[in-house]
Amino acid sequence: MSEQTTASAVPGNAPVVPSFDAVPEVVSRLRETGYLADDATATSTFLADRLGKPLLVEGPAGVGKTELAKAIAAATDAELVRLQCYEGIDEARALYEWNHAKQILHIQATGTRDWADAKTDIFSSEFLLPRPLLTAISRPGATVLLIDEIDKADVDMEGLLLEVLSDFAVTIPEMGTVVAQRRPIVLLTSNATRELSEALKRRCLYLYIDFPDAQREKEILASRVPELSDSLADELVRVVGVLRTLDIRKKPSVAETIDWANTLLALGVGEETTGKSGRGLDDGLIARTLGVVLKHRPDLTTAIKELKLRG
Repeated sequence: MSEQTTASAVPGNAPVVPSFDAVPEVVSRLRETGYLADDATATSTFLADRLGKPLLVEGPAGVGKTELAKAIAAATDAELVRLQCYEGIDEARALYEWNHAKQILHIQATGTRDWADAKTDIFSSEFLLPRPLLTAISRPGATVLLIDEIDKADVDMEGLLLEVLSDFAVTIPEMGTVVAQRRPIVLLTSNATRELSEALKRRCLYLYIDFPDAQREKEILASRVPELSDSLADELVRVVGVLRTLDIRKKPSVAETIDWANTLLALGVGEETTGKSGRGLDDGLIARTLGVVLKHRPDLTTAIKELKLRG
């Protein structure tokens, strides 16, 4: 970090520099990256960018929550900084920590000195290890901060996020306060495995992304797997839709639909099986490739039974 970014400042003054001028622009620029945003997603993205408020994106695993952050970063030519949450993540892994080994070596190398002099050296940016939150706050350029799967973190982490996202500033006791020179676009994702605090929700805009409808999923397939025929895409989306209605542990994600499409192409399933003859995905082919979209044995058993598949 530069001296400028570590100088003390009044929290809450991080400027908002919008990257989008209108909602239709969000749609078009995200589409250029391969992300097809509906009206709600595009509007929420525009408001998060324009108002400088964090956007909490909730929904089932695999519907494109993380991909939205990546697409925004690509569309705005911003640096993507990702904080992957997990049970037990703490301030040192999310915010910053000191390089203690390097500090000890520095003290040993400089000999006996007064502590007042020594601590001036070792508590400086040279010995600081910035983690994602501090990195995003410190960057002067366009930044997208992705706090991924916040519901996997402990409740204590929400308190840290409230402090950082309220003022977009971080106080390092030994150095002073780091205030964002430019407010990052912040997305928090959640698979809703636990209820988040009301305090955190109040500070965020909210967007729920569900599995796409059949037409939208076909558009996604056309964008990501253009070699796939329309007829095969129709059948694939229909089967995936049925799988998502079953009582299974993990419903197929959009990414897995794309994987399944690429799998079928790799197996040579093309126009010769989906053309005028009317032949398409047969039971045996579906049964043999179900492992692309279902990753738990009970789910496979349920699907084979409910779909009445024969290998």
